[in-house]
Amino acid sequence: MKRLYLLGLAALLCCVMAAAQASDIQPILQEHKQIIAKSARKTIAPAIDAIAKSGSPQAQTVLETWAAKAMWMRKSDGVFFAGEKAEDKQYRLFDFDSGEVAGTYPKADLKQIKPNSGIRAMIGTALVQFQLIDPDAARRQAALTSIQRDPEVRFLAPLRASIEGEPDVKLLAQKRRLERLLTISFDKNTEARVNAIEEMSGDLGVDLRATLNPLVATTRDVALGEVPSGLNIADILAPGTEFFSRTDAYDLLVIKSLAQPKVTANDIRNALAANIDGGRVAGIPVARLDNDTARHRAYDILAKAGQAPARVTTDDVDAALASHVFFESYYEPSPDVTTAANASLTAIGLRVGLNQTLDLALDALSLTSIYFLAAIGLAITFGVMGVINMAHGEFIMMGAYTGYVVQRIIPDHTLSIIVAIPLAFVVTFTAGVAMERLVIRWLYARPLETLLATFGISIALQQLAKNIFGTQARPLTAPEWLNGAFTMNDVVSISYIRIAIFILALIFLGVFLFIMKRTRLGLETRAVTQNSRMAASMGINPGRVNMLTFGLGSGIAGVAGVAIGLFAKVTSELGSDYIVQSFMTVVVGGVGNIWGTLAGAAMIGFLQKGIEWLNPSNTLAAQTYMIVFIIIFIQFRPRGIIALKGRAAGD
Repeated sequence: MKRLYLLGLAALLCCVMAAAQASDIQPILQEHKQIIAKSARKTIAPAIDAIAKSGSPQAQTVLETWAAKAMWMRKSDGVFFAGEKAEDKQYRLFDFDSGEVAGTYPKADLKQIKPNSGIRAMIGTALVQFQLIDPDAARRQAALTSIQRDPEVRFLAPLRASIEGEPDVKLLAQKRRLERLLTISFDKNTEARVNAIEEMSGDLGVDLRATLNPLVATTRDVALGEVPSGLNIADILAPGTEFFSRTDAYDLLVIKSLAQPKVTANDIRNALAANIDGGRVAGIPVARLDNDTARHRAYDILAKAGQAPARVTTDDVDAALASHVFFESYYEPSPDVTTAANASLTAIGLRVGLNQTLDLALDALSLTSIYFLAAIGLAITFGVMGVINMAHGEFIMMGAYTGYVVQRIIPDHTLSIIVAIPLAFVVTFTAGVAMERLVIRWLYARPLETLLATFGISIALQQLAKNIFGTQARPLTAPEWLNGAFTMNDVVSISYIRIAIFILALIFLGVFLFIMKRTRLGLETRAVTQNSRMAASMGINPGRVNMLTFGLGSGIAGVAGVAIGLFAKVTSELGSDYIVQSFMTVVVGGVGNIWGTLAGAAMIGFLQKGIEWLNPSNTLAAQTYMIVFIIIFIQFRPRGIIALKGRAAGD
């Protein structure tokens, strides 16, 4: 019994030793020692494949060391090691299997294995299968990124092999998508390619379109008599059509050496000059060659004499075109693949168009919220009070600079914005009240003087901002959680800052409606708007109402400045960029009506984005067209979209 136990233990030890030896990488290296040492690209493939498929845990280390030119062979016995430079021109060697130091040797006793770029590329391909299943998720992600950047057929097999065991859900989705794209491009099975195309036909990814477009790329060609068999024909071309002229067709024949090139006027002049003899060319005096007819006659004589190529006549062109067939053929040889690719691109094109429309609408909605936020204060001062405040833009600028100053004091961007919004309201509310008490109150019912006075205040405030903050743009940094964009797909996205401004505009719309409908100030403001004398006789102080109303409009402009400053340059001219649009928004929407201001902002925002989409290369022209349209619109509806009755409307 004891003897049987010892025999079993010995057998187990033998199996363990055999398994350990089987996992060693050095025997594989020794088996291919000669071709590894030679390092020739034409013969190295079996060695790389043997290492990659060995199943040894050291295979990845060997390949990475080899690619990094850090693999050395000891000349005395041909054993391979990883090496690093030591002291005194010595090199320290490490055993691949054990990882232990194998000794230090002079360079003369070693041979460095230096793979060229071609061999490194082959090693890189072999490494992909290890990197795609590496325990480190970052390395797997790096491998996928590398394949996405430079997709090749050699990556398809290892990518497929890595999908089943991928534990990370995000990486698994990336691998499956990338496998489908590589299948479309490189799989040898036509049915598999078509299935992959149909499976992804609803995808809007740019990478899918980049994969499909080469499949439907065509080239123009010509053949004598009939179209050659075996080609994937996209279209038969008829010379003389809009997209394929007779000149294009004949030029193609010349390029393919199927027709004689046409003789140009320059060729004729050169031939005549080369054959001048005694002041004559082909017996015709040079002095008489002063027109095309004479030159052509002389050239034809030279051509008949074999001294110049014959001119190509219209009959020659007709005969050449009639005897050849012109066509476009796909580079992709499989008709099934090109048919599926065309169908998929058509479906994708329709969906892209719909999503581009949605993206344009979101941009327009974003611009609407910005214009509404900038104009809501003006809707109060101009719409309700009838004051033409040309300094409204400077209150926007003051709010933006308030946000900048707060961020200089409070480095936390989220907290600074929370503090800046109410503080900007207080600062600009105070400035608005001061302006109304000192200037505006003396100029009611005198619009020209009000315009000139507020325009002067606008210039003064701009210069004051330049003196304090300088002319350089100041940063108003958004909180980190507002960075980036909400992305629906590769076509539709909107920045988080724009979303925040849209929400802020809705909040101020609600606040304004609450003030005007539910508070005493709103009630008094509406009373003064309708009939100031009657309101005064009822105990309402119109001067106080005007002061608070003007301050409220100025304060809202300051808050708008903080919001606008998050994505625009904060300079002394910031308000000037929005004052014109603000006035247009109020006038188009309907003076004195908040819903009209909202409608005007929407109309101008969508109109501007639509014109910019039609003429994207010239934004100045787009703004010009928009202003012209608004002028025409006002001619038909001078009181705006939603007209207000009362003092502001001039009733």
